[in-house]
Amino acid sequence: MESRYLTDLSLARIEKLVVSFGAPAYRAKQLRHWLYQGLAFSFDEMSDLPKYFRQALAEHLILHNLNPIREVTSRDGTIKILFALPDGKTVESTVMPYPGNGLVRYTLCLSTQVGCAIGCPFCATGQQGFERNLTPGEIIDQVLFFARRLRDEQPQNKISNLVFMGMGEPLANYDNLWQAIEVLNAPDGFGLGARNMTISTAGLVPQIKRLSGEKLQVGLAVSLHAITDKLRDWLVPLNKKYPLAQLIPACREYVAKTGRRVTFEYILLEGVNDSLVQARQLVHLIAGLNCHVNLIAANKTIGGDLRPSNPETVIAFVEELKRLRIQCTVREGRGLDIDAGCGQLRSWYTGSTPASR
Repeated sequence: MESRYLTDLSLARIEKLVVSFGAPAYRAKQLRHWLYQGLAFSFDEMSDLPKYFRQALAEHLILHNLNPIREVTSRDGTIKILFALPDGKTVESTVMPYPGNGLVRYTLCLSTQVGCAIGCPFCATGQQGFERNLTPGEIIDQVLFFARRLRDEQPQNKISNLVFMGMGEPLANYDNLWQAIEVLNAPDGFGLGARNMTISTAGLVPQIKRLSGEKLQVGLAVSLHAITDKLRDWLVPLNKKYPLAQLIPACREYVAKTGRRVTFEYILLEGVNDSLVQARQLVHLIAGLNCHVNLIAANKTIGGDLRPSNPETVIAFVEELKRLRIQCTVREGRGLDIDAGCGQLRSWYTGSTPASR
């Protein structure tokens, strides 16, 4: 059964739907404009559409499918919102402002699943378990909600970048994710450049290979976090299915086919993966690969026996990578005072894990 939510429909399907209502095909372009450029949150806002047509749309379709139920704002301007979905399940999104040169760039971190099946011990979402995939519209509506919110605050405010790094494993929801990306990129959709979008994965090898064949130049980030299978089996349990001997060659193939750099995400955990020996092993693992290492300072509320590396260890790790000519940065912490890490607000709301607050 086809969804009644408008954002679940592909751009081509919207055109067919409009024609099925007896309206001329050009009304589809107007409808898409109101939805993705005008950021309309009701059919009544679509003032250049005939009243009969707006009534027909309202009778058969629902414009958006997210309901904000809790919001927290950080001192650094990061805003995290927990949304209720139509079936009552909940999902998070976070917008992070980055001021500079008189302008503010806004990066939106999106969820692609309710919960996550990977089970990484340092991730609040990973401890919640997997419930279901998000639909294309549920992914898109996170963007439209924040785009409208930012515009209403200041007309010049726009989302600059999308990172699919929120709740869930994006590539495990490949088809719905890709439909959302196509709509968000399309000139008659949201119109954001593909190079301004990044997909993060725990290492689903077949999907990485599939992604390397896509035409849109979306970025790829791989959650590496360890340089041996024994350690990665614990930190990223998906490694048991797709070990490093499969993952790294898939990344090399991706770079060779696309000509694009891959980012390796590496969370630094005290006494676990932050020694200088491990830094050198990391360099050896990714030698000759066009890549960037994004080092992540673990959240202080990580829980269990895991603790973030101390600042001196982080600096030493960075300096060792740079000495060995590996491009790397330390991800700037955002929203730390509101526990803005993946899944933490939802964990607090549902009481599903002790790691959140």
